[in-house]
Amino acid sequence: MIPFVLETERLTFRELRADDLDFVAAMLSDPEVMRYYPKVCSREEARGWIERQQERYSRDGHGLWLVADRGTGSPIGQVGLLLQRIDSVDEPEIGYLIHRPFWRRGYATEAASAVRDAAFGIGVDHCISLIRPENAPSRGVAHKLGMTPDREALFHGLPHLVYAVRSGGRALDMVARFGGGCA
Repeated sequence: MIPFVLETERLTFRELRADDLDFVAAMLSDPEVMRYYPKVCSREEARGWIERQQERYSRDGHGLWLVADRGTGSPIGQVGLLLQRIDSVDEPEIGYLIHRPFWRRGYATEAASAVRDAAFGIGVDHCISLIRPENAPSRGVAHKLGMTPDREALFHGLPHLVYAVRSGGRALDMVARFGGGCA
């Protein structure tokens, strides 16, 4: 299996591991970070979150990855490509969640752009992002990715806007290889 590699000018991506629990638990328990989610997560729920991503890596070849500062290696959030069931169809979603101390530095846009380009580079023809209507910051990131609102959908019982972008043949400007069953 080819190891997963994705980098940008400022960021590196890698699969989540059990030893990321302290960071993930701190991020998922922050009420501001989780403002548009149904609730904050306990440490045990954060452990389950990591385990679900690890299952996605095995099953799909991708999921949410830990995003770290390229210079220091310090984690800043999670961004990745997930398959989400929307209206009985599996859709490739670009998900992004940056920990609050790292907000307003352009990390979400940089990381999500890299994931979009990597997904298109392996033949995915479109990507979506599921965004709660009141989540203006995430809507802004989606617009910067070239996404536009496509439709509305219920996701986990909550109304979401489904932002979408189609592959436009963008050249990759970073290193990207996916292992597993992604190709």
